[in-house]
Amino acid sequence: MIGWFHRRGWSDIIIALPYLWLVVLFLIPFAIVVGISLSTRTVTAPPIGFGGDNPWVSLSSYARLFQDDLYLRAFFTSITNAFVAMILCLAIGYPMALGLTRVSRNWRNILLMLVILPFWTSFLLRVYAWMGLMSKNSWFNEMLRDSWNFLVPVNWAVTFVPMMYSNFAVVLVMVYTYLPFMILPLFASLERLDPVLDEAAFDLGSRPWQVFVDITLPQSIPGIIAGGLLVFIPAAGELVIPSLVGDTRAPMIGRVISDTFSSARDWPMAAAVAVVLLLLMVVPMMVYSHYQAKGGAR
Repeated sequence: MIGWFHRRGWSDIIIALPYLWLVVLFLIPFAIVVGISLSTRTVTAPPIGFGGDNPWVSLSSYARLFQDDLYLRAFFTSITNAFVAMILCLAIGYPMALGLTRVSRNWRNILLMLVILPFWTSFLLRVYAWMGLMSKNSWFNEMLRDSWNFLVPVNWAVTFVPMMYSNFAVVLVMVYTYLPFMILPLFASLERLDPVLDEAAFDLGSRPWQVFVDITLPQSIPGIIAGGLLVFIPAAGELVIPSLVGDTRAPMIGRVISDTFSSARDWPMAAAVAVVLLLLMVVPMMVYSHYQAKGGAR
């Protein structure tokens, strides 16, 4: 019996721990949020209740979500900014990840450390640093202003380059923040490629761009998808960056959820928005995982 426990018991416990973590920290909180989204707003504490025409649930929050332009615009702004940030991270991160696979191992370790070095500094401090760089009186803004005024006619001259409190600032800071999440999966995918395939393609007369398009790029698609998901999902629900550098007239959905929950104290509406956002993020990932598993089985 003791021998069986040592053979099976510990392995079962280790396997069960991730599922326990998933149930306790995801499924149960998600069920609570779904329950709140099906309630109605009240003046009690907490400001939710079940009743009215339907004694159990109310779908009024979901109906209002698709009728109110504020939430539709916030979803569109969030998805657009996250998609642009993801594409820019891919355009910047792919050459960096490919370069990491082509350098010596000693340089590779140093460069990988430089990629993750920003994480040693507080996330909030890094955002504040970008706020200082993009302000109208910063040296960075003065350099851009002088360069702009040098290249354009006098009547187009500007006193400063407007960057703060715009979608441009949001995307710029998100690209800086989430770029390592794109580089590391791409590096892991590209590092596993067999260099013999590239050498064989060169021997058969392929040009460098043909080798990249025909061999390197198709084999790195899993890394591209993984990096894209790691960037797009947190960027779409980002709260801190849009709150500090974004345009208050075009808020992202994370800011809308926060304001609806705290300022308006409309918990059912905030929960409904959070549920829809989660489904928009998780369902595509589940579909991708399903087809990837089927492809691996084939």
